[in-house]
Amino acid sequence: MKRRTDNQILRFALASVVVLGIIFVYFNWLHVNPTTVGFTFLLAILLISALWGLRYAIFMAILAALGYNYFFLPPLFRFTIADPQNWVALFAFLFTAVVASELSERARREALQSNLRRHEVERLYEFTQRLLVSDNIFELLNAIPNYIVESFAVASAAMFLESKQETYLFDSSSHSLLLTEQLRAISARGEPVLDRERSICFMPLRMGVRSVGSIGLAGCDLSRETLEAIGSLAAIAIERANTAEKLTKTEAARESDRLRSVLLDSVTHEFRTPLTAIKASAETLLSEVELEEPQRKELLTVINEESDRLNRLVGEAAEVAQLGSGQLELHLEPHHIREAIDTAIHESRQALQRHPVQANIPENLPLVRMDLIRLTEVIVHLLENAGKYSPPDTSIHVTAELRDSEIVTSVTDHGQGVDDIEQEMIFEKFYRGRNQRMVVQGTGMGLAIAKAIVELHGGRIGVTSQPGRGSVFYFSLPVS
Repeated sequence: MKRRTDNQILRFALASVVVLGIIFVYFNWLHVNPTTVGFTFLLAILLISALWGLRYAIFMAILAALGYNYFFLPPLFRFTIADPQNWVALFAFLFTAVVASELSERARREALQSNLRRHEVERLYEFTQRLLVSDNIFELLNAIPNYIVESFAVASAAMFLESKQETYLFDSSSHSLLLTEQLRAISARGEPVLDRERSICFMPLRMGVRSVGSIGLAGCDLSRETLEAIGSLAAIAIERANTAEKLTKTEAARESDRLRSVLLDSVTHEFRTPLTAIKASAETLLSEVELEEPQRKELLTVINEESDRLNRLVGEAAEVAQLGSGQLELHLEPHHIREAIDTAIHESRQALQRHPVQANIPENLPLVRMDLIRLTEVIVHLLENAGKYSPPDTSIHVTAELRDSEIVTSVTDHGQGVDDIEQEMIFEKFYRGRNQRMVVQGTGMGLAIAKAIVELHGGRIGVTSQPGRGSVFYFSLPVS
């Protein structure tokens, strides 16, 4: 307060110095007519009014009128005026100075208010942008007080929500400045409270006529309109995040049900074939029919192979569940890519028995950090798909090469190819090609598993294809 008073006294003193300076210059150095002196005083008064306000301009106008009378209107050095016209000139000067000062002060106030509104609109825009960043309701509720403090340069902020009956604070000191009981009362009444003396403001959060909570600001000099806008924006953001969260949960539940249904349908369909073969072979062995040793061995082989197939289907289903929940762990160690390729070719020999396999893997390739078992599984999926979807007796090519600090492994077949529109979709869970789903058995899980494993290694997987000519499935892994 003392500093403000000292500042006012200094401004009055400077206004006096300006008047005395004009008198001194015109009376001692520049000898001009009184009209010129009057206009000079008027310009100085307008300048002071525009810079500091009306009170200083009126003080300066009275002081200038006295100096104008004493030094420039005859008789000089007396506060009297001989010519009545000079009385008119003096009062016209004083009236003009006061009116012009009032107009200048009004323009200054309006310009100041306009600048304040513009700054508040800019801050509201920044606040809105911050609110739109997050759809997570828990993050948003904790962040709104911080956003208010950072966007509007207030000292502290707190927010109370009716639905949760909780208060969210900017910092620990906010609790003592903005009490929860006050916030709850403002939310219940739905009316703002603006304590300008203590610079504390409370504003309800409204959605139409419904109050969803309240906010409190300390160190607040914002206009009521801006505070209402803050409350409305915060309420809209909270409702938006709540709605987005509910939609996400609903969509996740719907997707979970859909995947569960597709998985059951796919697995059930795939289980029937091996179960039928196992059941028929077992019943034949248990019957009283006399079987020769080669026939008996063939039936046991069918049981063994179809049991392995069942085991693999169960493993794939469990693996899809692990990948979906992020529970799959990798054991990464440096290996040559040839180790995974050779093992995969050996494990796929049954599926590739009618397809010659040609492998081209340079020995000087650098090592790759990989989970050997999981990466072998990726190559097995690609090889078995190539065997399934290629005509008999067509060759399958496996290559590996170093390309831009990555090892790129490719499996090339001579099948029907994949349409451009399906080249991304075939890596989704349970998706199978439109032209092949009724011809070739499968669950649609293999490529989805392969994609997830490759991405966990920090690589990428894809396909290039020419319909009717074949496909090249490839994946890349970063070099150790």
